[in-house]
Amino acid sequence: MGLFSTCRPSEQTKDQFVQTFGGVYEHSPWVAEQAYGDGLDQAFNDQDVLHARMAHVLNSADEASKMQVILAHPDLAGRAAQAGELTAESTTEQASAGIDQCSTEEFVRFTDFNQRYKDKFQFPFIMAVKGANRHLILDAFERRLENDVITEFNTAIEEINNIALFRLRDL
Repeated sequence: MGLFSTCRPSEQTKDQFVQTFGGVYEHSPWVAEQAYGDGLDQAFNDQDVLHARMAHVLNSADEASKMQVILAHPDLAGRAAQAGELTAESTTEQASAGIDQCSTEEFVRFTDFNQRYKDKFQFPFIMAVKGANRHLILDAFERRLENDVITEFNTAIEEINNIALFRLRDL
């Protein structure tokens, strides 16, 4: 449990809340909008409590909305990263895992895994990479390529909720 150091969600208007938390779920401010609902009491000044509310919004969404959130995520070490087109959060997260320091061979592996994964599942590989490194990520890629679509869809949602928790704890 930890309180936010930069804001008090319970004291924010809906617009302020969405401005602050709209990027927690990649390019999906609707999660913050729905989490705000009719307002938040002081319990939501705790990062874990707010995370539980936001994760519930995503977990309760229909499959099409969940897929939109999944598709909003960039490839790890993909073209957007190479072109500097990631969100600030994604850039920081990928750099923290050393993805920006890939050798040529590692970059080729990331590119190959990204393509194979998208060919099989029709959405990008998603992993909460904070605290991981590029070697662990490549291993996870290889393991998860063996999964079925339903398992990977559910894993992607779990990973997105983990990413959201890391992002909330950084606020």
